[in-house]
Amino acid sequence: MHVEDLLRLESLDLTLLWGSPPLLAREISGVTATDLEDPGRFLQRGEIVLSGLVWWSAADEEAKTDRFVAALRDAGAAALLAGEETHGTVPEVLVDACRRHGIALLSVPVHTSFRAITDTVYLRQWGDLSRRPADHYALPENVRGELSRLLADGADPDTLLTRAVAHLGAPPCYVLSATGRTVARTPAAPSLPARQAARRLKAAAPFAAAPASTTLRVDPDASPYGQWYLHLPGPVDAPPRMLHEIAEVFAQYRQGLLRRRAAARVPATELLELAAAPRPGSAPLPAALRACGLPDHGPYTVIAVSMGAEEGAAEAGAEALDELLRHLPGRRFATARLATGGAAAVIATDSGAPGAGAPGAGAPAADAPGAVVATLKGLWPTLDACDDATLPYGGISAPAAGPRELNGALEQARYALTAAVRAGSADGTAQLTAVEDLTTLDALLTGIPADVRTAFGVHALGPLADDTNPSHRMLLETLDTFLAHNGSWARTAEALHLHVNTVHYRIGRVELLTGRDLARLDHKLDLKAALLCR
Repeated sequence: MHVEDLLRLESLDLTLLWGSPPLLAREISGVTATDLEDPGRFLQRGEIVLSGLVWWSAADEEAKTDRFVAALRDAGAAALLAGEETHGTVPEVLVDACRRHGIALLSVPVHTSFRAITDTVYLRQWGDLSRRPADHYALPENVRGELSRLLADGADPDTLLTRAVAHLGAPPCYVLSATGRTVARTPAAPSLPARQAARRLKAAAPFAAAPASTTLRVDPDASPYGQWYLHLPGPVDAPPRMLHEIAEVFAQYRQGLLRRRAAARVPATELLELAAAPRPGSAPLPAALRACGLPDHGPYTVIAVSMGAEEGAAEAGAEALDELLRHLPGRRFATARLATGGAAAVIATDSGAPGAGAPGAGAPAADAPGAVVATLKGLWPTLDACDDATLPYGGISAPAAGPRELNGALEQARYALTAAVRAGSADGTAQLTAVEDLTTLDALLTGIPADVRTAFGVHALGPLADDTNPSHRMLLETLDTFLAHNGSWARTAEALHLHVNTVHYRIGRVELLTGRDLARLDHKLDLKAALLCR
């Protein structure tokens, strides 16, 4: 396939911004998607480069653009395909740089995905292999035929990967998810803990090939949480295009998997809608559980997640949650988007779940729900690392004994999620909060919606809620210190460097303005909660 062939495809709707006839006649050996400022070390000769131009801004000097294009030229790139989505258009400074360095430049409209271009190139190459000379590297025809049959027959991913690399001498090889979960591995590949695998993927650039290892994205257009990687930890003597074709096999496998999961979302959505109803009928819930492949008896754990309020955040949350829960071997679960935003899942946490294992001798009847919570908390930082631009928040319920308790469990998960969002927003970190973590008044109050907190604070503090008044700010500081020192007049005076009589006077003013008696424990708690809700 040649660069000019891409321009002839109406489905891609690409526009030539610059390129002489000899450059457009260059043959394409592969595709690399990158937004690195200097991608040269990750490119193979003859590849087209897809870039969303995230690395560029209007404030950048011309030299930055020049370095980027020079790196493509030095690596022997066939062409640059620049996306219009980030900046609305391809900057003229990039056109000038491509003209200077002799790199064909095509613009990619917003409605054309990089995945569509990648598929076009590799599927065209796949179909043309039998007509290509032997020196154009690709999977042997017999291997391609076998892999096609395995895909059609629904072979498991381990078998698919083992047969795909058999002709390379069966090297250790993995297909890994974005969170380091092993999707498939060859017999020669030792078991790889998820955290270790995630660190390897984080250290490897997309489509990077280094002498010591090779890591390729399976599906360039997948979300940060749904991405898979073909990973060969050791050196392998294989042409890059051959490895790309193996990755494409798993892209096809993954697409089939996604179609099946999308179908499973339908009963899962119905289940969560029933769980959200305060008084679901006695029959619908067990039937909905069975339709999702879940037992119609408990215990269950519910987890709710949020990725923000942006468009597509609910789907990203469902995908991230689905990926996270696949780290729980033997646990059955159903994931779906919530009508109120975000996503949630019902997890069967009974110790008798297939593959869950039995408790050790002398152990209490398997603390399955507790084990699930601990595992999810341990994986949360790995999930957070998948996308630097998004902070995931999650809330986990207490165990629900049976179907009738699912409504309460969903409410608990949502409450814990609200607490996680509030805590995470305050310090800019991803948070996963279990309802069992809400063991203090402050933690409990974080789950209350912001408008309810504000209304409570205003009504409980009365005139003192107006902290624009310097006198009120002084009284609030005294009240906060007084409560923090358990109502001790002497310690409050010492902490504020005041005379005890002054503390008595100020607390008297607080009582007068709020209508509370700070000799009473319940009134102290009311005002403490009001301060926490400010």
